[in-house]
Amino acid sequence: MKKRVVVGMSGGVDSSVAAHLLVEQGCEVIGLFMKNWHDDSVVISRECPWVEDSQDALIVAQKLGIPFQTIDLSKEYKERIVDYMFREYGQGRTPNPDVLCNREIKFDIFLKTALRLGADFVATGHYCRKSESTDSAGNKMYHLLAGKDQNKDQSYFLCQLNQEQLSKALFPIGNMEKSEVRQIARDLDLVTAEKKDSQGLCFIGKVRLPEFLQQKLLPKKGRIIEIPKEASVFERQLVTTSDAETNTDSLAELAAPYSYHPTLGKVVGEHQGAHYFTIGQRKGLNVGGSPEPLFVLATDTIENVVYVGQSDQHPGLYRLALLVTNGEIHWLREDLQLEVGEEARYQARIRYRQPLEEATLHQTPEGLHIVFDRPQKSIAAGQFVAWYSGEELIGSGVIS
Repeated sequence: MKKRVVVGMSGGVDSSVAAHLLVEQGCEVIGLFMKNWHDDSVVISRECPWVEDSQDALIVAQKLGIPFQTIDLSKEYKERIVDYMFREYGQGRTPNPDVLCNREIKFDIFLKTALRLGADFVATGHYCRKSESTDSAGNKMYHLLAGKDQNKDQSYFLCQLNQEQLSKALFPIGNMEKSEVRQIARDLDLVTAEKKDSQGLCFIGKVRLPEFLQQKLLPKKGRIIEIPKEASVFERQLVTTSDAETNTDSLAELAAPYSYHPTLGKVVGEHQGAHYFTIGQRKGLNVGGSPEPLFVLATDTIENVVYVGQSDQHPGLYRLALLVTNGEIHWLREDLQLEVGEEARYQARIRYRQPLEEATLHQTPEGLHIVFDRPQKSIAAGQFVAWYSGEELIGSGVIS
C-alpha cells in the first residue's frame, strides 16, 4: 500500500524537489501550501511574497501531477509566532521565530491538518536527516541528524521537535547537497529551479524589523552608552571552567548576563527604543566618530538604555556559559535527560550555522547550565541553544 505523504510546499526549490523525490519513490503525494501572513506593509523585499510563492508551488504541483491545496494559518501564525516575537522583543530578549514556526506551525497545526487528510507522514524541504532505532524494550527511537550539506544543515531549526513529531516527519533532500537539488530542479524544468532561497522571518520574508515591531512597540528615545573594554564588570570572567564544574554558585555567576550602569560609560548617541536592538548588533546604531565599530553589549528595556562597546573583540560580547531554566529544557532524546547533579559532554550552538562548540552540560536545581570550552560571542536571552552528539541533535532550550 502506498504511503500517503503531505508535503509542505513553500514555493521554493527545496520543497519542490522533496515532492518530486517522494513521487519517484512511489508515494501518494499531496502538496500543501501554508498561507501565514497577510500584511506586506513591513516587507522590504519582494523575494518571497506569499502570492508568488503559492503560485510557484501550484505550478510545480501541476508539473509533478500531484493534488495541491492552500490552507490559511495566518490567525494561528499571528497568535503563536508574531505575538510571541512582540512579547520577547518588548522584554529585551532575542527570539528565534523560525524555531517556533517549526514547532508550532509546521509540525503541529500543519501536521495535524495532514493527518486529517489521511497522511502517514509530512515532508518538508529541510536539510536534515532522520534515522530510527529500537531500545532494549522494543520501543522505537527517532534520531534527528544534521544534513549532508554542512553549509545548509537546518537541524538547528528543528531543535524543539519531539519524538511524536519526528516519527511523522520525512526529509527527502537531507542526504543531498544544495547543488544536487538545484540540478534536479533544472533537469525537471521546474519554475523554482533558480529561485533564490527565502530570507528573513519564516513565511514573512525580509522585514524592516523596527517598523515591524512598531506595530505594537512604540518608539521611545533613549541613550546609547559606550562601555570601555576595561570596565570592572568583566572581572568575574576570572572564574574558571574547573571552578564551575564543582561549584554551583560559580556556574550561576558564569551564566549570568553582564549587568551595566550608566556611570560605567559615556553617552555617545540616541536610539528610538532599546527593544529594537539585540546583543552583538552593529547596524542601525547611527553613531559615528569611534576609532572602532560599535557593537551592542546589552539592552535595558526598563530604563530604555542601549549599551555598546568598540570592536567585535570587546569582552562584553563574550561569555563562557549560559542557563536554560527547567521549564525551557527540551530533550529530543528523552532517554538522555540529565538528573540534578549529573553532567555530560556535548557540542552546542546558539545560532544557525554557528560551528558546534565543545561544552559541558550541568543539571542543577535551577536548570541546565551549559559551560563552553571557549567563550561564546553574543549570547542573548531568548535565543535557542541546541546540543549535539556528533551529527545527532540531542536537545535544546531557550537561553535565560
